[in-house]
Amino acid sequence: MKRYLLATTLLLIALSIAVALVAKNKPSTSVQDERQRAVHALDRLTFGPRPGDPEKVLVLGVDNWIELQLHPDKIDDSAIEARLAQYRTLQMSSKELAVNFPPNPVLKAAMEGKVVIPNDPNRHAIYLAGIARLQNKQGDKQNAAPAAPSLGAIVAPATQAQTVAATKPSQIRDDRREAHSQVDSLTLLPPDLRMQKILAMPAIEQAELLKGLPGPKRQALLSGLTPEQRETVIALDNPQGLVDYEIQSAKLLRAIYSDRQLEEVLTDFWFNHFNVYIGKGADRYLVTAYERDVIRPHVLGKFKDLLVATAYSPAMLFYLDNWQSEGPDSPAATGQPMNPAHKAARPRWANGPFGPHPVSFPNPRPPQNPAKPNQQKRRSGLNENYARELMELHTLGVNGGYTQKDVTEVARVFTGWTLEDPREGGGFVFKPQLHEPGTKTVLGHKIKQNGEKEGLQVLDILAHHPSTAHFLSLKLAQRFVSDDPPPALVEQMAATFHKTNGDLREVMRTMLKSPLFWAPETYRAKVKTPLEFVVSALRATDSGITETQPLLRTLNTMGMQIYGMQPPTGYSTKADVWVNSAALLDRMNFALSLVNHKIPGTAFDLRKLLPYSQDLPADDPYVAQSQLEELLLSGSLSLQTHQTIEKEVSGADGTASRRPGPDVTVALLLGSPEFQRR
Repeated sequence: MKRYLLATTLLLIALSIAVALVAKNKPSTSVQDERQRAVHALDRLTFGPRPGDPEKVLVLGVDNWIELQLHPDKIDDSAIEARLAQYRTLQMSSKELAVNFPPNPVLKAAMEGKVVIPNDPNRHAIYLAGIARLQNKQGDKQNAAPAAPSLGAIVAPATQAQTVAATKPSQIRDDRREAHSQVDSLTLLPPDLRMQKILAMPAIEQAELLKGLPGPKRQALLSGLTPEQRETVIALDNPQGLVDYEIQSAKLLRAIYSDRQLEEVLTDFWFNHFNVYIGKGADRYLVTAYERDVIRPHVLGKFKDLLVATAYSPAMLFYLDNWQSEGPDSPAATGQPMNPAHKAARPRWANGPFGPHPVSFPNPRPPQNPAKPNQQKRRSGLNENYARELMELHTLGVNGGYTQKDVTEVARVFTGWTLEDPREGGGFVFKPQLHEPGTKTVLGHKIKQNGEKEGLQVLDILAHHPSTAHFLSLKLAQRFVSDDPPPALVEQMAATFHKTNGDLREVMRTMLKSPLFWAPETYRAKVKTPLEFVVSALRATDSGITETQPLLRTLNTMGMQIYGMQPPTGYSTKADVWVNSAALLDRMNFALSLVNHKIPGTAFDLRKLLPYSQDLPADDPYVAQSQLEELLLSGSLSLQTHQTIEKEVSGADGTASRRPGPDVTVALLLGSPEFQRR
């Protein structure tokens, strides 16, 4: 693209957008006719309309389209499922992820001979490369190992640590240079032969193959490989990173391409409500199953089922540290023998009571001599993290009527709700020896001693509490209506929540049938988050996506890494968090990069928006502007925005030779205040 837009110009545009977004006056356009209703529904219930979507909704009827979105099982989504087939980890249990793409604890166990390295060529290489990295980090000065073992060989536990040599930092740099020097020749080979050559490389070179490799070379190296081969090459460098990459890519692609858009928006909403942080240790291996088996199946079901599923989830138990909580007067803490009648429950693998039994490790760890009570690793005592967030963030809300005493009592109730080997993908298990004995009192309710069932009783109380109905209705209205939704609408939704026993589909239907949802002041009253902006821009321009990594990096830069919010509050959807000149300049730069083909793996094609763009009169740039305003924003621009863009596309001196093309108009429209809103 011609560099006619200087940084100062972009900054001025971003500042004008910021002023427009924070202005107290609402957009002048109202939800007046059926087409505007269609656009409003698409803005709120999807990640943004695609070209032609308003017309499709009108043909079906706005109300009929909404009802269909409320029943996603009736919508054929096979196209996105086919696109996601390349990400095999999406269907794996947490245990399988830890086996196939081992974290450091599994690699250390393999290095110590406690786990046999698989003899499958791909997994074999992943383990050896991982061991090489560990040994280098530990500064092990072992002598260089012999040539790489036969790919089909099974490495005996006693010799695993000898299969990979630890090297000095200077040699690591040499190994990296050697690995990178082979990339060009590798990319010229057919995929299968290329993979054979990679698997035959020394383990330390495999581990260094992708480190620091430029994006285009990386993509060329991975091009044409099968999903399993591609995953193997990436995992040679970073097994944990591969798991992160695939689940983050899947979320992004679902948001862009899925026809079950409301389900995707709600999955994003409820994951954010029951937030867990993918960067916290074992949660890297637990988030995949958490969204797939805990969040997604319940977004239009009963809230209590969703609440119970999250309480049992290994991802939540690990994230909020409840798996380490120990009752102060429990048998484990006091050293007293446990009541024989209280037998430990069998582990609920993968996702509490909702997940399948996992695969086993290649070889179970040898049995250890049971430690005496005073030799056991001490836990940190009673942990109130989950109890506090359960009431403050998940159910009642900060002003929901609970006290610090309730927090402590709930924490006592959930002692014993723990995990088996979370860093190896283990699942929920209730351990009576950790459970606090005695009666507890929560919100005035007596909770008699009943082991694991105490927790279920508390969850039932919270799920049916009036404060929960109001708090959840408020959050849904803030996400779908406005940052400060009408109290009357919230009360309508809360009444439905109470009447239907927490039926989330019915709560949504109440909101969408209310005139308050369609009121003129709600039209484009919400500012898009970075995720919503990026995805809506890709959908609006019908851009093709073949590689997600650059887009994921863009979201990280914008401050909204997918699954990357560390506090349990989740990401805010309120305008004041995201509206500032620097953030909006990032958005404008993204729009310019998109139309200028500067985002690898993302293809913008102006001819898909304007099939006859080459036939537009060169001396009349306003024809393209008018058409693009209609395509991208249904013509709903303020006069000020229209004139600002008109001035930019007219050229610096008003002559045709200096005028930018329609692609620049697309970028300016994507950066406009109206497109920043939904």
